[in-house]
Amino acid sequence: MKCSWALSRRTFLRGAGVAVGLPLLDAMSHPGVAADQQNVPPPRLACVYVPNGVNIRKWVPDDEGSNYTLSPTLQTLAEFRDDFSVLSQLSHPKTKGGHSGGDTFLTGQDLGGTPGFDYKNSISVDQLIAEKTGLVTRFPSIEISATGGTGNPGHTQTLAFNREGIPMPAERRPRAVFERLFVADFGNARAARKKQIAENKSILDVVIAEANSLNRKLGASDQRKLDEYLTSVREIERRVERSEQWLDIPYPQVSGSNMPLDADPSDHIGSHVYYQIMFDLMYLAFQTDTTRVATFQMAREAHGGWLSNLGLTQSSNHHDLSHHGGDADMLEGLFRIDKYYLTQFAHFLGRLKSQSEGDGTLLDRTMIVYGSGMNSGEGGGHSAQNLPILFAGGKSLGFKLGQHLAYKDGVPLSNLFTILLDRFGIHQQFQDSKGPLEGLAT
Repeated sequence: MKCSWALSRRTFLRGAGVAVGLPLLDAMSHPGVAADQQNVPPPRLACVYVPNGVNIRKWVPDDEGSNYTLSPTLQTLAEFRDDFSVLSQLSHPKTKGGHSGGDTFLTGQDLGGTPGFDYKNSISVDQLIAEKTGLVTRFPSIEISATGGTGNPGHTQTLAFNREGIPMPAERRPRAVFERLFVADFGNARAARKKQIAENKSILDVVIAEANSLNRKLGASDQRKLDEYLTSVREIERRVERSEQWLDIPYPQVSGSNMPLDADPSDHIGSHVYYQIMFDLMYLAFQTDTTRVATFQMAREAHGGWLSNLGLTQSSNHHDLSHHGGDADMLEGLFRIDKYYLTQFAHFLGRLKSQSEGDGTLLDRTMIVYGSGMNSGEGGGHSAQNLPILFAGGKSLGFKLGQHLAYKDGVPLSNLFTILLDRFGIHQQFQDSKGPLEGLAT
């Protein structure tokens, strides 16, 4: 058996995150055209992940509807009550639970369900959207996490997966994120980038020429398969051309002089500074229209965490606490950790809400999914049922906020993702979706 994370040359060409069959490509605006120049503020998507589940007893509100009572944990977001909705009893029916929640949070994939593979993921919903929005922004998406990289199969350190199910590395250093988004390539760096683009174009020319030559020697069935492959290659070619155009478009003028760009999540006392600067960078990326898609994994599954400053009565290890077995002290520890992460999230909501855009705010045009890919449950079991999910923002995109929606057991989280795709003009059902999630959007 094998793991699908090993990349061949052909896998790279087919899996570089490009769109296949987008009918609106020629109608889309050119790079550098700001959203306000088009008089239509664009939608954005942010996905924020917390590991190890939550203390579900203090997370889920006791009542439903728009007059629900905030749960003890969600009291942390009382200031933003009208800016988010609580979604309970959603699940990923195909996944197996456990500590692969980060791997499947945005894919809903049965990781062991592909014959011949011990592990095989599929494209994440953020990357389906990035394929389209990335044609009009400098970066299709940004991936950040407190641990960085890709991690290992089943313990991912990123939420994003491309069309081949290959994980997209996340960045953990605030300074590296800032420089990628807002520091222009000058001198040797810019020359190297131009050289890289030229080399990519040359490789693609060779691939297309050889494939066209091969096509004449194949039967009808193989020709169809090769045509599908060439469609992917030609879309990569479009991406390379877009990269070349962006070389001469100025970066947004954003100063990082007063930002704590060297913050580190392993600083036990100052970890809130790290999370807040990462959320600030996501805010700036959206505000400048540098990208419209972002994912943030606040810590990976089964990670102990860096939260020793919360005054926990027992272990400060988040992973250990998730195996609480109903122990009151351990559940109290989870409760404090859940509130800590929501406090950092509230900072992000506040930044987005403070920025005016059109006849509303940046938050009104940003769809945010916050939650975990596992539920530590009543007794500490790691299930993919009744996932702790909040949906925030998107008021101008037709979402109904300020409510608790409790669904029937087993309703797929993918129903929510189908709505997200629709708001970006991608009209398809996602993974095991049964249709759009009821009650959340008009």
